[in-house]
Amino acid sequence: MINIELNMIQTAGIGALALIIGMILTRRIKLLQKFCIPSPVSGGIIFSLLSLALYVWFDTELSFDDTLQDVFMLAFFTSVGFQSDLRIIKQGGKLLIIMLCLLIAIITMQNLMPMGVTRLMGTDPLIGITAGSVSMVGGHGTAGGFAQVLESMGLHGAGTIGMAAATFGLIAGSMLGGPLAEKIIRAKLTQEQVQHQEEDIDPAMAGIESDEASPTGRAKRVSTNEQEFQQYAKAAYCIILIMGGGTLLNWLFAKSDIMFPTYFGALILAAIVRNILGFISYSEDGKTEKADKLLNMERIISIGNICLSMFLGMAMISLKLWELQNLALPLVVILVSQVLLMAIFTYFIAFPLLGRDYDAAILCAGICGFGLGATPNAMANMSAVCYKYHYSVKPFLIVPIIGAMFADIINTGLISLFLNFM
Repeated sequence: MINIELNMIQTAGIGALALIIGMILTRRIKLLQKFCIPSPVSGGIIFSLLSLALYVWFDTELSFDDTLQDVFMLAFFTSVGFQSDLRIIKQGGKLLIIMLCLLIAIITMQNLMPMGVTRLMGTDPLIGITAGSVSMVGGHGTAGGFAQVLESMGLHGAGTIGMAAATFGLIAGSMLGGPLAEKIIRAKLTQEQVQHQEEDIDPAMAGIESDEASPTGRAKRVSTNEQEFQQYAKAAYCIILIMGGGTLLNWLFAKSDIMFPTYFGALILAAIVRNILGFISYSEDGKTEKADKLLNMERIISIGNICLSMFLGMAMISLKLWELQNLALPLVVILVSQVLLMAIFTYFIAFPLLGRDYDAAILCAGICGFGLGATPNAMANMSAVCYKYHYSVKPFLIVPIIGAMFADIINTGLISLFLNFM
């Protein structure tokens, strides 16, 4: 066996190349757009297939340095922590609370069910955890984040299993959401409920639309290159600072003998800082502003998305697909069971709890999206259903909040709880 080792710079370079190729493929192949497949996934899978060909036909294995991959992962989850604003819960009302409860239930079931399947099939229960909420609700980011933890617990090829499961979840979430919502609308809603047009447009959305439409509104968002640089620089400094502080929280967590992924300290610290600043006010030009405005959240989110793309690109190129050979049957059974579980739960439990109306049907399409894939899948599912019938305001406000602000934090905490009980 020939082993070719690539250093961290070479690995990052190939990861970036995979990302660029994926962007080109996504723009040209409508199927990838339809299922909201991330560019790093579509491009990275090409390189992982090339690695598989080298391994099978030329007895050559490529080894990638994951040093920078871990840095990009940490930066992304730090940006996720900054997005966790607890004040949103109060503003979201009863529907948001119900959605949070449903999210907790989905994560719990996604971990319990595959553990039962692995026990029946006599397979390592860690495979069930990896194909559970780690890769379903968590997606590629969380699957990659927990790979080292699962490897250290004895699951060889955890990263490959997680990425394969997450890719399946993205496709399944996109394929399930729209048809399920269509089934609910046709079977459980009256014609009057479906045809009802919402008269009350959310003030926040109306404000954004009118602001963007006016020249003065657009002018407020115009900045010079130097101002833009300073804003991105401040955002980057905030992320790096919290990443450093998060290592201290990780040290404290390690003292308690509770197992967490390496990004958990930075994720929690960022959320704490964001919410503390949200309760502090300061004066600027005679106006009272909340201190969290100083964080430049738009730039933090942009930097986080860039880091996520690089992390996924590097993770996908390093997949060892040959490690899935002996796990094909158990993994397929678990993943198919996850889809059936999501369909049954959404149809019989989520829809009644959400109010049995048109909004609830649209939310069910979104739940299938982020429950099996990611928030973009949820938004695409809801958009497709609304395009056929009519627009619904509440789902498009609530689903991004759940997906972006709370899903990763809640999921990470519950996964860690499951792993420490095992």
